Amino acid sequence: MKRLKLIYFVPAILSLCVLSSSCQKDEVQGPLKADAYNIAGEYRSDVVLDSSVVNNLDGVMLIKNGATLTILPGTKILVKGGTVSYIAIARGSKIMVNGTKEKPVIMTSNLEVPGAWGGLVVCGHAPVNTDELRVSEVGSLKYGGDDTEDSSGSIKYLRVEYSGYNYTPEKQFNGISFFGVGAGTMVDYVSSYLANDDGFEFFGGSVVANHLVSIGSQDDGVDFTDGWTGGGSYWYIKDSENSAVEGSNNDRNGAAEPVTNVHISHTTIQGSGYKPWNFFEGAGMQNIDDIVIGAAADGPYFYASESDLSAQERIANGDISITNVLFTDAPETLSALGKASEGIEVGENPNTKGAGNGSAMPEWATGWSMPEK
Repeated sequence: MKRLKLIYFVPAILSLCVLSSSCQKDEVQGPLKADAYNIAGEYRSDVVLDSSVVNNLDGVMLIKNGATLTILPGTKILVKGGTVSYIAIARGSKIMVNGTKEKPVIMTSNLEVPGAWGGLVVCGHAPVNTDELRVSEVGSLKYGGDDTEDSSGSIKYLRVEYSGYNYTPEKQFNGISFFGVGAGTMVDYVSSYLANDDGFEFFGGSVVANHLVSIGSQDDGVDFTDGWTGGGSYWYIKDSENSAVEGSNNDRNGAAEPVTNVHISHTTIQGSGYKPWNFFEGAGMQNIDDIVIGAAADGPYFYASESDLSAQERIANGDISITNVLFTDAPETLSALGKASEGIEVGENPNTKGAGNGSAMPEWATGWSMPEK
């Protein structure tokens, strides 16, 4: 990989230039101070970020034209709060986040509130079930295709904090948004902390996401739609404002193909606003196993609206399977909330461990998934 050398610009220009480009400014000599960095810009060749400095972002960092963004262990990206700043990986490009438990990669903001900045957007060539004009909710990046095994890189031991900028009243960023990302992509040990919308959202694609942590999201902990055929194991979701998990097929056509088809297991959900596991907009096919769930503000825990006819049809056909569930509420609370909407069958198991430690944070999530306070 090429290590990027930086060149000063007038303040109005946010781009960085590779040394071999035609930029006319003089090369900066010697080490740069952290406040001299602004990693915003469009990158058409490989770039590496490391932990030798704090990498500041004010604007959009877009990786395109097949380039790869590599982020080394312990790297911190500090985003200017209150701005439409985000990191985006265009279709055909890759991101390689090489964090470790001891040295996670952190994307955060100087403004420590939900929605301080955009978040991470990754686009791929995998199938989705929407129409041909597929562009990301923000950034207008094309996504989707016919390559189930497409790779957008590898994301390991990453924490994204205070994301979810409110772009418009109808469009908000998430912690991390996956648009048509393929199964060749690795997503493992990734945390979203205090996102203003969803912690994670999957728009179609086939990527499998393991060891996810979503804490304090202002909408859903994990949201998936548009024919996602991935799934994952070992999710820890705590204190989501609305649903902990919202799974749908397509907002315009509940029977659209490819149908959402996921297997989700070893998951702990503690605290959510309402409809903790929401089968929504056709729901798709969901195989759910080994779940510890409790402490919701409202219920029932596994919910499907009576008016969502496509979701109801999936339930009637046996396309929703829920096994080995442990409810952690006291009996009177659980009775008031309800375990599941009518027609949804739940198999219970008092020995279920969920993400690994019952209702508590599992050991694999400690030390890296949330900031030290």
